[in-house]
Amino acid sequence: MRIVDSHVHWRPRSVLDCICQRLDYPRAEVNPRTGGYSYWRKAGDRAISDVSEEWFDIEAMFAHMDSRGVDIDVVSSVGAFSVAFSHFPAAEGRDLAMQWNEETAVQQRKYNNRFWGTGAVPLVDTALAIEVMEHAICACRLVGISLPGNIAGDPRIDAERLEPFYARAEELGTTLVMHPTDGLFDHLYDDYNGALYRTIISIAEISIAASRLVLSGIMERHPNLKVFLSHAGGALPYQSGRMNKNSMAAKLPLPASAYLKRMYTDTVSPQSAGIKFAVDYYGVDRVLFGSDYPCWNSEESLKFFAEAALSAIEQEKVYSANARRLFGLPAPSAAQPGAPSRSVAA
Repeated sequence: MRIVDSHVHWRPRSVLDCICQRLDYPRAEVNPRTGGYSYWRKAGDRAISDVSEEWFDIEAMFAHMDSRGVDIDVVSSVGAFSVAFSHFPAAEGRDLAMQWNEETAVQQRKYNNRFWGTGAVPLVDTALAIEVMEHAICACRLVGISLPGNIAGDPRIDAERLEPFYARAEELGTTLVMHPTDGLFDHLYDDYNGALYRTIISIAEISIAASRLVLSGIMERHPNLKVFLSHAGGALPYQSGRMNKNSMAAKLPLPASAYLKRMYTDTVSPQSAGIKFAVDYYGVDRVLFGSDYPCWNSEESLKFFAEAALSAIEQEKVYSANARRLFGLPAPSAAQPGAPSRSVAA
């Protein structure tokens, strides 16, 4: 079986190199110690993105995947950096996002049927966001759009002005891949060398953002909108009953959880019980395998998934079939004659 890892991150160097040339904030610098880049949103901030060279090396990514002894294809999201394109003046954010998407499309063609990308969009201007999304999906042929949990610090991804953006995403059949941004609440909870923030606050951000799509009525008004929540859905599945109990003021026709269960999620939860709960809550047809590479590694993600003890049919859906259906990926290429067959290691 070929696995589709639906949650990996790759970044094109060319975009970061352009940002390094800026004299004002936001700005970036090459980090000679790590071989990557540091990125600052504004003066006085700590670097909200400080990454190493493995974030920019697809060959290294596949070498890591191959070292597990399993055939793994990948869907790359912009991840936490997706919010960066809304930090710039609108036209500059548009150009940088298009550059990112075009570079991603180059890699998608180069690693045909093994690497797929999702596009970046600047959300500060709705018309530009739609333009960039259409370019990413229709011209670049990317398989989704990365949706940050906030818009340059503004948590209202459900703002009324963005209704046409979500309507167009629904029309295009585009999957919106929601990811926390490492740039919201950071000054309030940046204790213990980042342990508190990365443990709780990034999960809170994605939970709040997804709740806004539900409580605003966006999921009600756009029943065919495809939203993929990273990190096993954050805290929402576990707190689903509380969400229903306390959401009456939103005056939704259905319980809030009914809209949440229309979304999709991944297995990026470093415990087998969390993965099993995601499958039980969303249903086995709406959960996709993910490793969060290079933030996590495929060996542990495979281990925890195996320990969830799903049936063979359920494993095949989560490992591959769901991702291929959600993102519109082609069927895996047939093995070459005489090539050894790999199996998924427990």
